[in-house]
Amino acid sequence: MPRALTQLWARLSAWMRRLLTDLAVLWLAARDRRVSWAAKALAAAVVLYAVSPIDLIPDAIPVIGLLDDLLLVPAGIWLILRLIPAPVLADLRAQARAHPIRLPGGRIGTVCVVIVWVGLAAFVVWWLV
Repeated sequence: MPRALTQLWARLSAWMRRLLTDLAVLWLAARDRRVSWAAKALAAAVVLYAVSPIDLIPDAIPVIGLLDDLLLVPAGIWLILRLIPAPVLADLRAQARAHPIRLPGGRIGTVCVVIVWVGLAAFVVWWLV
């Protein structure tokens, strides 16, 4: 394998590990009392969107379907990490590294995500009417 490709793969792998750690940090932040309610709500929304089987743009659409995941999730993570105070963020990162957590998944996680999406859709319809 060429050296440039190996370096690119190493950088992408490191970025993905940081992204997964940051998702775990967001999951912890959504349940931490030291984090503002706005940051908690945004953190919960980004984590649910990241693990949700439902996307704004379906993944089946070539390029654009994956582009929303590649842009929205990192942008949401970046925004929320800016909303969390630095000492709290450092503590949450240490917790995420020391005790990796499992993000919601399986049947219960799927049911929760579907309930949230149906609730949001109902709210939008109510608001429009």
